[in-house]
Amino acid sequence: MKYAYPAILTQEDGQILVSVPDLPGLYTFGDNLPDALYMAKDAIEMWLWDAENNEEPIPAASNPQDIASQCESPESSVSLIAADTDEYRRQHDTRSVKKTLSIPAWLNHQAEQANAPFSQILQEGLKQYLKV
Repeated sequence: MKYAYPAILTQEDGQILVSVPDLPGLYTFGDNLPDALYMAKDAIEMWLWDAENNEEPIPAASNPQDIASQCESPESSVSLIAADTDEYRRQHDTRSVKKTLSIPAWLNHQAEQANAPFSQILQEGLKQYLKV
């Protein structure tokens, strides 16, 4: 699902503090604006992903102007943060998935004789190939 929530960004002690009033307990920070926006997006996606997984209600996003009126500091501003829980799930879901693949019979035979851990080898090979 795609969402957008207003976040309050406040410059304080060389960092940018971020709060998302619509999502209880959601606070994060960044060392600069791009970092703060990245951290806000990640935190919102994680909060929403958890709520979706636990079938909890997803709060509606407030009007950014209403949130702006809550800013108590002149160092604060409001920014809309887009979040995509489908993309977040694809990147962070650690569940195993079954894949069917083909290898030459001679290679399969030698690997079975050596008690090769097929899944582990495939995972390590893919990580090396993808440089992750």
